[in-house]
Amino acid sequence: MSKKLTTRSENYSEWYNELVVKADLAENSGVRGCMVIKPYGYAIWEKMKDELDRQFKETGHQNAYFPIFVPKHMFEAEEKNAEGFAKEAAIVTHYRLKNDPDKPGKLMVDPQAKLEEELIVRPTSEAIIWSTYKKWIQSYRDLPILINQWANVVRWEMRTRLFLRTAEFLWQEGHTAHATKQEAVSETEQMLQVYAKFAEEHMAVPVLKGRKTDSERFAGAEDTLCIEALMQDGKALQAGTSHFLGQNFADAFDVKFVNKEGKQELVWGTSWGVSTRLMGALIMAHSDDAGLVLPPKLAPIHVVIVPIYRNEEGLKQVMESATKIANELKSKGISVKLDDDDNRKPGWKFAEYELKGVPLRMAIGPRDVENNVVELARRDTQTKSSVPQEGIADYVELLLDEIQEKIYTKALNYRDSHITKVDSYEEFKSILESKGGFISAHWDGTEETEQKIKEETKATIRCILLNNEQEEGTCIVSGKPSKERVIFAKAY
Repeated sequence: MSKKLTTRSENYSEWYNELVVKADLAENSGVRGCMVIKPYGYAIWEKMKDELDRQFKETGHQNAYFPIFVPKHMFEAEEKNAEGFAKEAAIVTHYRLKNDPDKPGKLMVDPQAKLEEELIVRPTSEAIIWSTYKKWIQSYRDLPILINQWANVVRWEMRTRLFLRTAEFLWQEGHTAHATKQEAVSETEQMLQVYAKFAEEHMAVPVLKGRKTDSERFAGAEDTLCIEALMQDGKALQAGTSHFLGQNFADAFDVKFVNKEGKQELVWGTSWGVSTRLMGALIMAHSDDAGLVLPPKLAPIHVVIVPIYRNEEGLKQVMESATKIANELKSKGISVKLDDDDNRKPGWKFAEYELKGVPLRMAIGPRDVENNVVELARRDTQTKSSVPQEGIADYVELLLDEIQEKIYTKALNYRDSHITKVDSYEEFKSILESKGGFISAHWDGTEETEQKIKEETKATIRCILLNNEQEEGTCIVSGKPSKERVIFAKAY
């Protein structure tokens, strides 16, 4: 397979699809709409997962695991949630197959093995978790419950795309229960901050923090907070959500507790999650026409060392120096791959690791050994320099920090230059087509206007910024009074 990619300017969508496959991140599976995450792609996801898990535990959360199946009556208990996910629900109706008498060697569903109650394959876990919380919670002493689970979910998407939208995907979902509304609201806000910090400090992706409109709110929630990122094609991507559930699920599942005054109250709840969609955000926010550009904090390999030699004597000389440097780097906690595979030429290796986004490539040949230097190539800037071997570990450590910062700054500058204020619908449509990005505009607050804009332009309200400035104005569509601007964009 050719490693050369379609360019972003030529076809951004095709560039993305090719990059995911050619960089060995994922591929389509034999199951419609589902993907195989390959080892290199999964290694990046593991880095994300490990860091998020650390931050969840730092904020007092514990991991648990709940069933993938949800009985239909339980799924239906919170009506808005059930309605919101009904169209994407996959359902188990039977529990056994048998030999098909009319087609030898084939199997058929055994009609005698119909389930008494159909099971929903979880699209989200509020129902099964809140039915469990009913057993766990009796008193204020049992609260708060701060649970997270790492799991897979199924949402039967008709139009799928690797990482961005698949019928099955990996995610984490936090589900917490509290004695007071304020505790639950604070939890919702805290977890949004955790997501924003992770996106900016580890993914090097700047985000806008905001609140969803009523029509975009999570089904069954009273309030949904979100982080929105901007991709290099000017489209937005929702990178994480945190939901204040109020007492909706507690009411649906009769989850009550006895307070300090001896009175029964309904529990207050939250849920929050991010998914393998973050992989899509990471790819589209930074990568270029040569392949992935990975921020060091999420790169499975920080430095690849490629020995350059012509004969066995040269190999021995170079490998001695390369191994010493590799060990020095590893002692600093730097992930190193020393690629001494003699089945591939250095030029092939250079292109391969560039495609895979390894932040630093180090080449060492006999002349470099004699001069006590290495050639160091940066993936983010695609520049090369000769660096002394002495003190190389300290140098690389600082350089990785610089690369992380530079990647974030580049993305931030792009994002900030693509936030445009408009005051008319014509200007809105013009910017949307010519420039893209986030558009800040007045909206009258009605779902009717929101839907009209979506139908006519395919742009949606991504969020109402937290701590949004109050500004008197008029809606760009209806001309009705507006007290604040909201953020629009075309989105994934």
